Amino acid sequence: MSLTNLLTNYLKINLFILIAITVLCCKTVVAADDWLTIKITGVKSSVEDNIRAHIGTPPANDVQRRAFLFTVEDYTTEALESIGYYHSKIELNVIEKDKGPWQLNINVDAGEPVTLQWIDINFDGDMLEDEAFRRWLDGLTIKPGDVLHHGKYENIKSQLVTLALARGYFDGQFTRSEIKINRDNNSAQINLHFSSGKRYHFGEVNFTGHTLNSNIVEELIPFETNTPYATNQLSSLNRNLLDTGYFSNIKVLPETENINNGAVPIKVELSPRPNHSIEVGAGIDIGNGSADNSIDPKLRITWRTPQVNRFGHKQESTAEWSPDRPKLLTTYTIPLSHPLDDQLKLRVGILRDKYGLTQDYSVDDRKFKNTGQLESEKYQLGVIRQFRTASNWLMGYSLEAMRETYYQENTNYSPSFILLGFGVSKTQRGDNSLDPKSGIRQTYSIEYADPFLGSEIRLTRLQAKLKWIDTFFDKHRFVARLDMGANLAAAENIPNIAPSLRYFAGGDQSVRGYSYQELGPYTDYINNEGGLSREVIGGRYLVVGSLEYQYYLTPTWRLGTFVDAGNAFDTDQFEPIISVGGGVHWISPIGPIRLDLGFGLKETETVDRSFRFHLTMGTDL
Repeated sequence: MSLTNLLTNYLKINLFILIAITVLCCKTVVAADDWLTIKITGVKSSVEDNIRAHIGTPPANDVQRRAFLFTVEDYTTEALESIGYYHSKIELNVIEKDKGPWQLNINVDAGEPVTLQWIDINFDGDMLEDEAFRRWLDGLTIKPGDVLHHGKYENIKSQLVTLALARGYFDGQFTRSEIKINRDNNSAQINLHFSSGKRYHFGEVNFTGHTLNSNIVEELIPFETNTPYATNQLSSLNRNLLDTGYFSNIKVLPETENINNGAVPIKVELSPRPNHSIEVGAGIDIGNGSADNSIDPKLRITWRTPQVNRFGHKQESTAEWSPDRPKLLTTYTIPLSHPLDDQLKLRVGILRDKYGLTQDYSVDDRKFKNTGQLESEKYQLGVIRQFRTASNWLMGYSLEAMRETYYQENTNYSPSFILLGFGVSKTQRGDNSLDPKSGIRQTYSIEYADPFLGSEIRLTRLQAKLKWIDTFFDKHRFVARLDMGANLAAAENIPNIAPSLRYFAGGDQSVRGYSYQELGPYTDYINNEGGLSREVIGGRYLVVGSLEYQYYLTPTWRLGTFVDAGNAFDTDQFEPIISVGGGVHWISPIGPIRLDLGFGLKETETVDRSFRFHLTMGTDL
């Protein structure tokens, strides 16, 4: 017998076994559960659902069936009273059968519901001076005239106890908690009296399991000893410890069993991260853009040392690779007065990049043909002081030295710059997930270079970047983006502005559907062979915007559609480019992975209408 026949028979046998098992399982399930069918009439679906929840799972044998029928009326009455129906009438009818399931018919006349006549909520103790309880009261929606609902009443009690514990009232208790029902006039009264007792305070915070200097972790405590206890402050401490990147495991434990003189000691158990970690990221652009490669792969490897020494120093080195665009950047961070809110960063980088397009005019074809791109090699060394304000703005000032070499319009350039910079940014997130449902990020910066400070030319560089996210009705997510930039310099100094300091458009973070940095102003010139050449050299200004709508098919999959518009330009050469497209996004455990297809809608003097696939990974904020 041939191998093909053996494989076919094997598959047939397994398929037969699978069908047989499925049939047997189905019969078993039916036999186990089909002892009693239940039909409820006379009430709306929400009341029926509540009755079914109270009467429980249908019986699975004869003994359970008799017990079920014995208690079903009591459970139905309890279900109706729990949502305010105290004058209901219940009729039960059981149809017994020799074969097959019995039939239970429950006919309900719910009657008029009981409504609330008043709600009396009374506080006593230190909580009278706590604004949190006033805000909680203001947020209650229950009011006189509402239908009595025991579940809502229990929820209010639970909320109050939870809030009291979260605010440090560990001796709090109800002195009165009752629902008084007057069946004659179908009314109810709620009385909740809560005595908080005294409010406890924070005691000493003790850290274990770390090798840092004590002042490093102590600076992360967001509260002072003997301040009023609040669990949100403990959450802030946990978040601060997490944000440092020093620790793999964090436990912040209030030791309520060791309270002394009203002070709650806090124990913090820490586990350091591994000494080294490697993170790999990848992406790819595929399309028919005008740049050299229709396929543009990207690979990024990041090596981190979360804690170099007991002073909390750390380093991060990133190597990026794409064809002819290798980059290596190392950042060494030194905490100053605060490990998160005040840092000194030393940065060293070597980068090779490509920009725009280079084209030669073909006399035979009477059109420009692509010959490559503007290439540059950059060396940089920077020092940055970065600190966070009380309003959560991240501010920083920097000094960066850079040298960049490139060949443009038959000329070799190698300008040097000493850039003085100042920037501010702020990110507000609606949640801390890798796929935030709402948030906004703002970034503004200014850099200045001057020949008196060692730079090739005088240059002022301005940039602003904004991104906004919001989600409506759980499934409809909108993302808007706006990037703007300007280089202020004398006209004769424009060629000496290094390509990395100019503005280009195109790519997955700019105008999708076009290749990375292929859009921008161009210049025509006579090349060394005497022919006509054209080169996209970038612009003095940049305006690029985007609006994207995303729809969640499931919590981890969504579809998106977008429109991108804008370009890099000079004052006399503004040519806005528009692209549209869509894609599918997977919200993976390590962050969203997006596959987008963009279509360019405009053909310019240097690029044709194009399309590109963009595969990217990373959070939006």
